[in-house]
Amino acid sequence: MSIKHDVIVLGSGIAGLRAAIEAARNPDLDVAIFSKVQLMRSHSVCAEGGTAAVMQPDEGDSLELHAWDTVRGADFLCDQDVVMRFVEEAPKEILLLEHWGIPWSRRPDGRIAQRPFGGHTYNRAVFAADKTGFFEMQTLYDTLQKYSNVTRYDECYVASVLIKDNVFRGITVWSLADGDFFLVQGKALIIASGGACRMFAFTTYSLTATGDGIAMAYRAGLPVKDVEFVQFHPTGLVPSGILITEAARGEGGYLLNNENSRFMEKYASAKMELAPRDIIARAEMTEIEEGRGFTGPDGLDYVHVDLRHLGPARIYERLPLIREVAMRFNFIDPVEEPIPVRPAAHYFMGGVHADIDGATPVEGIWVAGEVACLSLHGANRLGSNSTAECLVWGRIAGQQAAGRALKQGAFPTLPEEAALKEEELRVFGRFGADATESAFAVRRELQKVMDAEVAVYRTGPGLETALKKVKELKQAVPAIRVKDRGRVYNTDLLSALEIENLLDLAEAVVAGALARTESRGAHARRDFPQRDDVNWLKHTLAHYTPTGPRIEYIPVKVTAWEPIERKY
Repeated sequence: MSIKHDVIVLGSGIAGLRAAIEAARNPDLDVAIFSKVQLMRSHSVCAEGGTAAVMQPDEGDSLELHAWDTVRGADFLCDQDVVMRFVEEAPKEILLLEHWGIPWSRRPDGRIAQRPFGGHTYNRAVFAADKTGFFEMQTLYDTLQKYSNVTRYDECYVASVLIKDNVFRGITVWSLADGDFFLVQGKALIIASGGACRMFAFTTYSLTATGDGIAMAYRAGLPVKDVEFVQFHPTGLVPSGILITEAARGEGGYLLNNENSRFMEKYASAKMELAPRDIIARAEMTEIEEGRGFTGPDGLDYVHVDLRHLGPARIYERLPLIREVAMRFNFIDPVEEPIPVRPAAHYFMGGVHADIDGATPVEGIWVAGEVACLSLHGANRLGSNSTAECLVWGRIAGQQAAGRALKQGAFPTLPEEAALKEEELRVFGRFGADATESAFAVRRELQKVMDAEVAVYRTGPGLETALKKVKELKQAVPAIRVKDRGRVYNTDLLSALEIENLLDLAEAVVAGALARTESRGAHARRDFPQRDDVNWLKHTLAHYTPTGPRIEYIPVKVTAWEPIERKY
């Protein structure tokens, strides 16, 4: 079976929905959106705290200030032309969502409310209580219903991206609902399928967020950039890892150790709990390692985030989801008790290499959202910049892909039939009776070594151990046993495909981290504790090879601000 669509969108989170809407605005285009889950089950619904944008320039904020905060927060590894485009476009997206009906929280004067977020020098996180991503998804999904030229493919696993002569040709798809495996031809592809932090065990990520889009692009020949920079959110709920939004601190919550002390005074006295995430994550781990944390289950020692002093009314109004999560999962009411938290794997600053328009080195392929590395976030993302990035480059990628599809005319020719059959065999040829490995056991081993050696603090020997382990686990992939022999909702097979994606990306993460002999942003090497701008103010590019990533480097674009010491 072969299907044709002008523009294909892979992923149905904030970036994917925004891209699909933008492409579909042209009624002459046939747009398709593919999701491994049901469209409204994408991980973007888990974004909680806010979306950064300059909305009140008359009250002291400015585009330049937002840009400076982002550049400094990124530890100067971001491309500054990308940052300026981002801050200029973000307010337009906030107002567009407003016009589409999102229920933004309000100030008493009726303006859109904004709250403080870490690393920002102005209260610029626009929010809808503490369910911002959920409401953004709902609003975008509702808006998408206006367009009859969009075909949705729920619960479809996209297995590969087809490229020939450096031109996008199509994708191969496994429909989980009916078991069909088919080809979709396209003139343009937008990959917006999220990050890969499920390579870690303690993470804020949904179980389905396994980096599929990044991995298939990587294997198809697109380089991945700066993937050694993985953000650890300071407040993952212990023991589940569920996100306790930064809004909890933005609304005035305290971080406390077992001495009941606000320990951030020692690490970032000016910003306290509103320092950038990398700084707070390291501070928490230092407190825990030095014995000032609380003993947690399975080695998950923790500190407290305390909201009690905010009072019930503020918690009910501004943080209702956090209260619900704490009560449902930990039987704690934050009105009366502090919440146990520790750093949790949360975000890929790196991703598929792309230019300022989201265009990749392959003709016809764009990326948007966490899949992409433009580079906006550099070595450390500021909270509330990610959902704004999804909106901004969702629109840009949708517009660019639509333009190409309109100009191209005929669909590109397909690869040879043998190549398509080979891809189907790769997906379904895992039912061999002699296979012995378990995908779940392999994933546990991967997560164990990543949590131990590639988390908040890293060392050369630890990274070498991790790289050796990842390579060993990759050797086990062909021997993974799939007990379920069916094609319909075969979660056993799906897990085997996902672990292959996670292993390929983990290898690139660890190899890049081992090579980068400095500490910068979220990449903290105990054996190289200083930032080294002379040798390492550059982006890592990893290219896939069967024997492991081939690494090269490209310069960072510095336009306005030269690197200085980063203090908060």
